[in-house]
Amino acid sequence: MDKIREAASEEVMIYNLGNRVVNNYMIPLENGYMLIDTGYANGFRRFQKKLQKAKIDPKEIKYVFLTHAHDDHAGFLNEVLELTDAKVILHPKAIEVLRRGQNSFEGGCSGRLAYFFCQILKLFGKGEHRFPAIRDEYMNRLITTDSEDFRSLKQTFQVVETPGHTTDHIALLIGDTMFCGDAAMNGFPSIRRVIIWIGNKEQFKRSWEKIIGLAPRDLYPAHGKPFKTSDLEKYLPFLDGIRLYQLK
Repeated sequence: MDKIREAASEEVMIYNLGNRVVNNYMIPLENGYMLIDTGYANGFRRFQKKLQKAKIDPKEIKYVFLTHAHDDHAGFLNEVLELTDAKVILHPKAIEVLRRGQNSFEGGCSGRLAYFFCQILKLFGKGEHRFPAIRDEYMNRLITTDSEDFRSLKQTFQVVETPGHTTDHIALLIGDTMFCGDAAMNGFPSIRRVIIWIGNKEQFKRSWEKIIGLAPRDLYPAHGKPFKTSDLEKYLPFLDGIRLYQLK
């Protein structure tokens, strides 16, 4: 996943400026770029280096699409906003979490392996899942998906509400490509494309059904390699048997 250019098609060219832990996708717009999520707070310097390698001027980043407000998705959001004039497209429920600077702990781990992985994160000091709260001076650059500012955008994309992992989770659909954030996952310790933390199991399943109904060809998750939507169809029945393990 260290390759800067992930894929190219007639619909969208995709750059991945993330790392092996979390993907930070960048897609071109008519007058610049849209960045999909930011990584952990300590990942900004590497992100800058990858921007330079891709020969992208930070000022060309016009929007940040925040799939949800978690520490590995909004960690260096302040730094991006300081470096650019970008505006942030996000779900209205994400604002409270951005102000708090800490993940919600509603729900639980999606299996024993996921629970074990979460315990390892605690050992490495990431168990509290804190991240820098958004600075007050950037609040006027937030565009919530229920706002008139959002409706006035010249959209070449569709925003899809995909709650379940979190209540504020959204995905980005462009042509046959969906950037699904943590609505699904494709890498350790994920099993059958299920994310390791589920806030609400019924909502998570309905979001999978919504994605399947929209029928994008390719899904680009925040964690792991891209995969086909048919994988969600294959593993959908598995969701009914998931037991959530709460952290203590």
